[in-house]
Amino acid sequence: MTIVIAQLKHETNTFSPVPTPLSRFTRVGETPPCGEAAIREYRNTGSAIAAMIDLVEEAGMAYQIAVAGNAAPSGPVQTEAYEWMVSRICTAVEAGCDAILLDLHGAMVTERHDDGEAELLRRLRQIAPGVPIAVALDMHCNLSNSMVQAADVLAGYQTYPHVDVYETGVRAAKPIVDWLKAKRHVDASYQTSGNRLAFKSWGQVPMIPHVMRQSSLDAPNREIQARCRAIEAEGALAASVFVGFPHADIPNAGMSALVIDPHDQSRADRWRDELLAMCWQAREAFVYPIEPLDASIARAKAFAASASMGKPVVLLDHYDNCASGGTMDTTAVLAAMIRADLQQAAAFAIFDPQSVQSLMALGIGAETTLALGGKHPLAALKLQGEPLTLTGRIKTLTDGQYRFRGPMARGERASMGPSAVLQVGGIEVAIISRHVEPFDINTLTALGIDPHSKQYLMLKSRVHWRAGLGDLAGAVVECAGVGVCTSDYNALRFQNLRRPIYPLDADTRFEPGQVIQGG
Repeated sequence: MTIVIAQLKHETNTFSPVPTPLSRFTRVGETPPCGEAAIREYRNTGSAIAAMIDLVEEAGMAYQIAVAGNAAPSGPVQTEAYEWMVSRICTAVEAGCDAILLDLHGAMVTERHDDGEAELLRRLRQIAPGVPIAVALDMHCNLSNSMVQAADVLAGYQTYPHVDVYETGVRAAKPIVDWLKAKRHVDASYQTSGNRLAFKSWGQVPMIPHVMRQSSLDAPNREIQARCRAIEAEGALAASVFVGFPHADIPNAGMSALVIDPHDQSRADRWRDELLAMCWQAREAFVYPIEPLDASIARAKAFAASASMGKPVVLLDHYDNCASGGTMDTTAVLAAMIRADLQQAAAFAIFDPQSVQSLMALGIGAETTLALGGKHPLAALKLQGEPLTLTGRIKTLTDGQYRFRGPMARGERASMGPSAVLQVGGIEVAIISRHVEPFDINTLTALGIDPHSKQYLMLKSRVHWRAGLGDLAGAVVECAGVGVCTSDYNALRFQNLRRPIYPLDADTRFEPGQVIQGG
């Protein structure tokens, strides 16, 4: 038996000005790894593709990795990049296989396709209409009917921060691997006998939850994801609630539920309806109230003044999170920190490759003045980039290479590109050349930043930082800065999103038992 495994992951912020070429889908070189190179890159990591490799090897089945592409969130994927990766997956399937295991995101938009995953699955079904397909998906998947109908088993992360990525790969792929082990002539039986691998039941609720209220560590998503795990314990192959990715102006963006049952369509439908009802009943708790930036900085100073703190106050610049497609070069929160004269502070990070190169030319210890950040225009917000003029001393210069310690993305290689730390007053400002969200302690230590020694730690993150850095926070202050990851949805011009939808339309209705299946 031969299995085709592939990874093609991107969360697309359609409001982001950051381009998404092929080189963004790899941390090393210009093209994503394929074949043995992909196996070497991901084996023994915490990724879903690693889980698929392990399952197939344990079953003694032959396999190939068609491609392993994983890009940081940004604007729509360039057509050339998409076709380069999809063509390799399709070519591998055309050569013949007994199953297809895919590590996807579920919120990919390309220059030509609103639903990049559905287009990939459509092409695969044309090539191999009877071959079973398993798909591992991100919790922020904007699930569509086309995706559900084309795949046999789909499973989504049940944690945010995403610390169950490997486990999700197992949940998605194991039913098909087990089925293959039991049916050595799977192609004939699957295509002609009418056998069904599993029963699928899915639906959407008309809501786009605020990302800042989506963490599975907190209510209401904590309870919803717990119920998904309970449903699996009661007999489902996979139960997933996708909070969706709201910064995508496409019709199927938003929250959904999917249940895969091995035996019973009616039971899957009941569980789906239960999960959708839980989501809708919690809709008000998924709305995020915004605090003015100056008030947030004042609260941070009050926390730091507490004699009992002993840990840094974490300032979240959540409007400019690169893991949601942010440019990572807006400076409103950093400027507020400087105005407030915060001491014993660090800020991760400002994306500015040009500034890094100028600092590299000067060398460690040099004093310099530069216009930092603000290189990207924010057309979706009708704003221009605003560089921040700073004077400081160069403290660190590095190539920016490291590995994630985990638990999120454990063992995977990471690169922030050539990077620097500029000491500006009492603040160590990290400046990087490649987008990386600070969800891992090694992201900071690779730059020589010791977060435990800080009174304030600014992170351009929303929720993922809690995976590897949550324990070090004495207090958390969420700062409304500037960026295309804004939590103010009214600042974004949605033209293609299905309407009505909550909370954009406060009078949106959803009745118990109602099933919406768009896309």
